Amino acid sequence: MDDLLPISALQHYSYCPRQFALIHVDQVWAENRYTAEGRILHERVDSGAAEQRRDVRFERSVMLRSELHRLTGKLDLLEVHGGERYIPVEYKRGKPKIQDWDRIQVCAQALCIEEMRSIRVEEGAIWYWEVRRREVIELTEEIRKVTIAAIESCHRLIERGVTPQPTVEESRCRACSLRDQCRPDRFRRDGSAHYTRKLFEL
Repeated sequence: MDDLLPISALQHYSYCPRQFALIHVDQVWAENRYTAEGRILHERVDSGAAEQRRDVRFERSVMLRSELHRLTGKLDLLEVHGGERYIPVEYKRGKPKIQDWDRIQVCAQALCIEEMRSIRVEEGAIWYWEVRRREVIELTEEIRKVTIAAIESCHRLIERGVTPQPTVEESRCRACSLRDQCRPDRFRRDGSAHYTRKLFEL
């Protein structure tokens, strides 16, 4: 299949559908301090080799794929406890969030692992660099439904090939590396913005 969605794109979509479309439909990218720090963090994590500590195996840079959900990506760390309990671990440069942006990404990783290894993944984790803390994520039916809905929305948006209007959450624009390319203030002043946004209420 040649229409596989990068798992990392789900975090972009959850944060802002316009950011997702600029990156994955229009192929626009720009780096700022936050994206650079994130890239460096992942390079450090990816450089580690697999290892075994007692009954836990640590597999790094694990390639993931799902034919069912049309996903592909690379997992920072997979912990295998006792050969049967699998925990995907994602590394993030920031700090824990109230919103599910990061949890959706980890849940999508779990969906891939379940399909690839024919097992059930009950939990995942995110290690946040800024606060040096690990957040455990229970992969409930609720977060699974939210994740699958986000996956389906991403595929539909790519198929339409149209870039949505900027998010109504203006505070998110300040940290976005694509602010100059997006020009959210200009589009928010456009009287057609409300109408166009309605088209993308998926």
